Amino acid sequence: MLVYPSGVDVSSSALRFLTQQLRRHRRTIGSRWRLLSAGRQALLTLAHLRVGHTYAQLVAGFGVGITTAFRYVSEAVELLAALAPSLADAVRTASVKAYLILDGTLLPIDRIAADRPFYSGKHKKHGMNVQVIADPFGRLLWASPALPGAVHDLRAAREHGILDALAEAGMRYWADKGYRGAGGTVRIPCWGRWENLSAGQKAANRSHAKIRALIEPAAATLKSWRLLRKLRCSTTRITRLVQAVLTLHLTSSN
Repeated sequence: MLVYPSGVDVSSSALRFLTQQLRRHRRTIGSRWRLLSAGRQALLTLAHLRVGHTYAQLVAGFGVGITTAFRYVSEAVELLAALAPSLADAVRTASVKAYLILDGTLLPIDRIAADRPFYSGKHKKHGMNVQVIADPFGRLLWASPALPGAVHDLRAAREHGILDALAEAGMRYWADKGYRGAGGTVRIPCWGRWENLSAGQKAANRSHAKIRALIEPAAATLKSWRLLRKLRCSTTRITRLVQAVLTLHLTSSN
């Protein structure tokens, strides 16, 4: 495989943060020697998450074995995922916000037609359902654990406890029609065919759509980490990958 110098479009603060976490972890477990320094391991992990480089590409670029590359990435992902904020943490952070925006996004995976639990009828593809919470400016605040793509957004929000948590905190949040019946403090568009809505309902729906559209940058933030655009790993690892990306994003944006 040919090797050439390349770049990773991640802030240096994310690299420094992950390097510090890896150094602390190595001291904790008493690891005396590694093929790669903590800084190089951090860079290898960021190249995998941000650029989506395969393990074969990482092996060629960093001069380690494929087993070592997998172990290094897994170790870093576990450290980052453990630092991801919980839903309760996110709600406390958002308590000063005027309102929130909730929506679901699908992370595509490579599955065959027989894998029905992972097939999203809404998106017409296989994937994992991740619930995303954003602030009024469209900034990503929290991302949920991943569920199979066939799971409806309302069911996913209930399973994660999002609806109850926001209702208990008294937080208003905007969502699309998929969350009809959520109750609590949710705000959804007026129900019905467009031509059957009154002028006031149409105006309310237009205003609602403008607010809810701000969730798109938050969902795009997750998918700017190219590994999440087409996941080819076990579905049991996807939640940890999402949590790791969330940690890196929040760390570098603070």
